[in-house]
Amino acid sequence: MKFIILFFLTFTCYDIAAQIQIQVKTEYLGESSYRKTDGKTYQKVGDAKGSAVIYQADVHIPLSVKLNEKNRPIIWSISGRFAQARLHNRNFDEPIVTDRMMNVGLNLNHLRPLNDKWSIMASIGGGTYMPSTEFSQMRFKNTLGNIGTVFIYHLRSNLDLGVGAAINNSFGYPMLFPALYLNWKMERKYNVEINVLDGLEMCFRYDLNNSFRLNVIGEMNGQTALLEQDGKDKIFSHAYIIGGVRPEVKIGDNIFLNVTAGVNAWRPSQMTERTIKSIFKKQQYYFKASPYVATQLKIVL
Repeated sequence: MKFIILFFLTFTCYDIAAQIQIQVKTEYLGESSYRKTDGKTYQKVGDAKGSAVIYQADVHIPLSVKLNEKNRPIIWSISGRFAQARLHNRNFDEPIVTDRMMNVGLNLNHLRPLNDKWSIMASIGGGTYMPSTEFSQMRFKNTLGNIGTVFIYHLRSNLDLGVGAAINNSFGYPMLFPALYLNWKMERKYNVEINVLDGLEMCFRYDLNNSFRLNVIGEMNGQTALLEQDGKDKIFSHAYIIGGVRPEVKIGDNIFLNVTAGVNAWRPSQMTERTIKSIFKKQQYYFKASPYVATQLKIVL
């Protein structure tokens, strides 16, 4: 799971599309008890409990969209994300969690076909990952830069696979991490879509008519805070895996509104030292399963 958090740090805002897209989302993760595990045993951490509310806005703006001689797109774009997480933690005896987080990122993206079967996708950018929701608390140690490249193989008309590498300074110095890409769509009476890049998204969709669709979804998302505690640089990671039902209504030609109801199956949240060896520690802290609800407004132009 710690490696998954690094994946978020690297690919936040890493998106390529030929249209302007704006998304605003609010999520609520219900209260559950806090636990720790070493992979073999599981135990409660006192009477510690917590819930969370996350506010997130994403924007994607294409700067240039061209078609090559084989009618395949060459795209330059910028994408940004703003996320605030308010964690309502109770009965914690030690400062092993944080109550506020703010992530802000901006990336420049490029997609270019190499031949009939291969494309290259690249991104460069950076952001701030704070244990606060106030910009006045921003410090240099809260900032990260990232650069990544993925080579995408178009295996079928509805299936793209990719592999590459990314660099960020999560541990205070540049490090190289592997990067994976998967985009699979099956469009029949029932539509299936799986996307692995900016987190994980799985969706089983049924279009009842032109204005209403019903989705069964599974997703993984998260936020991160870089901070100093007891004179040491640390990372607080907050991730959640959710599943549920998501009805969606199309309003006009460009606006989509959806509501998700389901369960937060697992919410790992813990403070670790900002060192590479922290990835390999077996002990992990997490909140148990809880109810999950969310609303999202999406505009495509």
